[in-house]
Amino acid sequence: MKTLTTAQLDRALRAGLKELRLPSMRDGYRDRADLARRESLSFERFLWELVETEVHTRRNNRIQRWLRESGLPLEKTMDTFDRGRLPVRIDHHVSVLLEGGFLDRKENVLAFGPPGSGKTHLLCALGRELIFQHRRVKFYRCGMLVQQLLAAKRDLRLPQMLKRLRRYEALILDDIGYVQHSREEMEVLFHLLAERYERGSILITSNLAFSHWESIFKDPMTTAAAIDRIVHHSVILELNLPSYRLEASRQRQQAQHKPSTNTAAP
Repeated sequence: MKTLTTAQLDRALRAGLKELRLPSMRDGYRDRADLARRESLSFERFLWELVETEVHTRRNNRIQRWLRESGLPLEKTMDTFDRGRLPVRIDHHVSVLLEGGFLDRKENVLAFGPPGSGKTHLLCALGRELIFQHRRVKFYRCGMLVQQLLAAKRDLRLPQMLKRLRRYEALILDDIGYVQHSREEMEVLFHLLAERYERGSILITSNLAFSHWESIFKDPMTTAAAIDRIVHHSVILELNLPSYRLEASRQRQQAQHKPSTNTAAP
């Protein structure tokens, strides 16, 4: 084996790690080597320290990349969601969902409630936590997704789009039924629901109870088929809560009109 000087070895290591696309190992191996010498670490422990650094960096980079591509409104987090407003039973369901096992079982999550009840915030926060568990999540406003599906169908690309959506373990469809669509638009949405059935989870928010879903899918047979596929493996969260936006506005108004307790000094 050819003897290398320290400088030559450094250049060779950097070149090799660059070619292998191991940037964290390339940037950190000298510090790790110094640490290994000081603490008399074994060769295996030194190598493990390097590998762990690379793995940790790649995981963090992957999470950041998945957060960006998710389309989630990232300000909607569990930290900013007031779980104290939830009934005990619903809060327990949320704790179980946060464990992520429902994705392995291909279960759906349906959040119903009036505007301002927090259903979008809750499912977006759940989606964000799932990404930190290394699960791929995609968020869509339902109306926007329907338009993309319809455009793909017209361009004969619908199978390809549905295939791309399979890479996501969870699809979040926000405000299904909020905007009325044509029969053709609802047909492509039904196609998506049928394609995802028992293949991947769908998380849905809606202001409409199931009894009103015929206004979404336009006929009783399609409505029944859609509900059957969604509900078969599902967790239902009924958020019959007052609007948190109205509560926040009321609190601000009360604070503005609250008389000052400061008194002038005599």
